[in-house]
Parts: sequence; structure tokens; C-alpha cells
Amino acid sequence: MALLTPLFAFLYHLPQVYKWLLKPYYIASLFMSIAFLAIRKTPGICDHLSTQREDGNPCDFDWREVEILMFLSAIVMMKNRRAMFLMTCKPPLYMGPEYIKYFSDKTIDDELEKDGRVTWIVEFFANWSPECQSFASVYADLSLKYNCAGLKFGKVDIGRYGEVSKRYKVSTSPLSKQLPSLVIFQGGKEIMRRPQVDKKGRAVSWSFTEENIIREFNLNELYQKSKKLNKKGEKANPSTFAPVPEEEEPEQPTTDAQNEEPESKKDK
Repeated sequence: MALLTPLFAFLYHLPQVYKWLLKPYYIASLFMSIAFLAIRKTPGICDHLSTQREDGNPCDFDWREVEILMFLSAIVMMKNRRAMFLMTCKPPLYMGPEYIKYFSDKTIDDELEKDGRVTWIVEFFANWSPECQSFASVYADLSLKYNCAGLKFGKVDIGRYGEVSKRYKVSTSPLSKQLPSLVIFQGGKEIMRRPQVDKKGRAVSWSFTEENIIREFNLNELYQKSKKLNKKGEKANPSTFAPVPEEEEPEQPTTDAQNEEPESKKDK
């Protein structure tokens, strides 16, 4: 099951994989790799190649080519060791408590622009991304600690809603390493995001730990400001309705007092 899950996820997102694989860079690299193997192993062509093998067979790899292939294979495995490990041992899905609102392509714009006083922290994620699955528990803990009426947490699956990915400029390509992405919105406008993206569209290396998020997004100060806004809002609402009973109650005793004063004078 651990092997079938990533296979199904790869087949589901195969059309998106084709889009970034069909770029000139990858096409040229694939062509040169296949051409090297074909020329070295094709009889009639490899006979004209030079070799340093002791048996003088030009249609087989010599010791230099074997070393180069082993060195390149080691580099590829080191670069992708985490991905290879997660393909066979994916992190479990987070099923714990959270104060997070899940957006769709039709609701995200309206929710972000509904109230300009509310600050939104939105995670752009994809279900097939192991990094997003590992970050789910951290993001849920942050929502439990800092969620209030003036500071809210949201998530949107850009692997499912491709239009949202283009609209907010978050790439789903595994090579860009932009998943997950955290973005702060105020009044529907982006204030900051992590990780940052360079000119080539690649994410700048950044660790998604709870300490980094609290420090970079200044969550403690945002939370305190949101609490003050809530208190001001609670005091302002009753004051609009309070004057009505206060005006009615003192009117009756004042009229009674005015009626009693002339009577007391007459009695005297």
C-alpha cells in the first residue's frame, strides 16, 4: 500500500508532470543521455569509438565512464534521498483538532476580501506533497494557539484547484519546491509569503518550523492586536443600544419630582 499510494498520486498528476517535463532543458538532457547509451552500445557505431579497456572492446564502458556514471548516480541519490524515502514511507495524514477554514476556487477571494480588519494566514498545499503532509500538524497547532476573530487560518488545495495556483502565483512543480507556501493577507491583499521565490521561480530555502513561523510572521504581535480589536468591537456594540433604556428610566423620576414639588408648596 505504501508503494501504490505514490504511484496513484503520480498517475493522477501525470498531465501536470508532462507540462514541466516538456521543456527544452529536460528534453535535451534526456536526448543526450539516451544518445550516449545508444552510441556506446550500437554495433557498427561503437566500433569507431576509442576505448581504454584492456580487452580493447569499444562497445562497452571503460573504467572512466563507469566512474562517471557511479559518481552521477550517487549525486542524484543524495539530492533525492528524502523523496526516495518518502515514496516508501509517507508521513501519516493529520487527523487532529484545528481551527482552519478550507477554501475552494470559488470561495477564497470572497473570504479574504469580506472584512478588511481580519488578517488571514493561508497555506497553499497539495495532498500529494509529503512536505505538506508533514507540515499539517504544525499548522494545526498554530491555528489552535493564535486563531481569533481578527486572525484566522485557512488552507487551499492548489493541486486540486489549478486556477488558484496561477492566480496567487504558487507553483505546484516539485522542482520549484514552493509547497507548502504560507501567505498573509489583509483586506484581500498579500502582505508577505514564505518561502520567498527567486527570479527563476524557485523557492528560497526556508524551514517550516513553528518557531520560524512565529518569528517571521510576528504572530504574537498580530494576535495581541487582534485581541484588542475584538475588545473594542465588543464595547462599541452595546453602547449603540445602551442609551435607549438610560433615557427612559430617568424621565419618570424627574416628572414625579416636579409634580411633588408644587404639592409640597401648597401643603405648606
